[in-house]
Amino acid sequence: MPEITEDTKSEKIRNRRVHMANERTFLAWIRTSIGVMAFGFVVEKFSLFIKQVSYFLGTSNIDKTAPPPSHGYSSILGIFLVGLGALMGVLAFIRYKKVEKQIDEDTYQPSLILDMLLAATILAIGIFLVIYLIHST
Repeated sequence: MPEITEDTKSEKIRNRRVHMANERTFLAWIRTSIGVMAFGFVVEKFSLFIKQVSYFLGTSNIDKTAPPPSHGYSSILGIFLVGLGALMGVLAFIRYKKVEKQIDEDTYQPSLILDMLLAATILAIGIFLVIYLIHST
């Protein structure tokens, strides 16, 4: 009989470790989503700063016939990044709960949806930024 309790005890300890690893992964995704949202916020506020500086410089011009400064895409990109960060947080929670259930049922199957979404988004943002920087010079 002592062997059965030993196996049960070691199984509970193993599951506890796996659950803690799942929680660490969830928290890493949450940190990433907060970072993406913070970056989006900074990009959007930088856009506002640029608009204010260009307005200030535009109004102090002697030539009032100059065209108004371009607004650019910084504001749109910033809002998109904040939304992406929020979406990543929600998807991370869904993934966390799904994996938690799979661990309890001993039916874990890895899912790459969140990983692929993040990689594709980072690639798209990188391409957008390269194009934007090329056109702005």
